[in-house]
Amino acid sequence: MSDMGSFRDAAVAWAAGGPCGPARRLAAALPVRAVVLLEGPSDVAAVDALAASRGRDLAAEGVCVLPMGGAMSVGRFAGLLGPSGLGLRLTGLCDEGERPYYTRGWERAGAAPHGFFVCAADLEDELIRALGVTRVAELVRAEGDTRPLRTFLRQPAQQGRTSQQQLRRFLGTKKGRKIHYGRVLVEALGPDRVPAPLDDLLAAL
Repeated sequence: MSDMGSFRDAAVAWAAGGPCGPARRLAAALPVRAVVLLEGPSDVAAVDALAASRGRDLAAEGVCVLPMGGAMSVGRFAGLLGPSGLGLRLTGLCDEGERPYYTRGWERAGAAPHGFFVCAADLEDELIRALGVTRVAELVRAEGDTRPLRTFLRQPAQQGRTSQQQLRRFLGTKKGRKIHYGRVLVEALGPDRVPAPLDDLLAAL
């Protein structure tokens, strides 16, 4: 495991009620200068893929990309790691519905307002709109998921939904699928097609 991975795990353990010492020591030793607070691992996969496509190593730059296991945890993580805690710079990416959690978390941690970026629905929706449903369907076929997609589309619950809504829901129907396609969809983006929230997040780091 990388040193930044060790810091990330120590921070998660601290937020869950563990000791603060390991995270503090690693933050100082690495050093860590910023933390990107994300809801889950699929968002991490997308951010890491975009950074790699631009030749950036965020860990080497002192940036920890951290999945919190749910947006409602943002206040806890922001308080421990931000200005009122370890003193690290905070940024993040969230869905529109999660904006209030991030806003309150930033305020309570004493972080600069508007230091996070908001997706219209969620990141998968942003990526599907950026690529277009035809291109996303091509990528699903290329990844060997044609049969699961066809089975999914035959379900009564999917009738009447738009193709974009169907694809977005499909990505979340199997454990690990959102993580996998978080990387695949980002890697398929042209430089001028990166969704604004994701592009702005990386530009701010």
